[in-house]
Amino acid sequence: MFEAIMQVGLIIFSISLALCVWRALKGPTLWDRVVALDSFGLNLIGFIGIIMILQSTNAFAEVVLVLGILAFVSSVALAKFLERGVVIDRDSH
Repeated sequence: MFEAIMQVGLIIFSISLALCVWRALKGPTLWDRVVALDSFGLNLIGFIGIIMILQSTNAFAEVVLVLGILAFVSSVALAKFLERGVVIDRDSH
């Protein structure tokens, strides 16, 4: 029963990942694309987490940590870029 629930979870995550890719490609605004890419990263972390549970391994734990860090940093950088137009402020002192 537990494996069947995990398989259904993988199917739901797969559909969610496909919808995030579609929104990232088709999104009407740039903000929609940023949110879709952030959601894609979080869904991918959940997908890999379910695979780790099904395989009873910690082999992908580092991958999940790196994906989480990259998703956070990229979301912050894109939000800052969209708000100000630059990611790194260079003072002209």
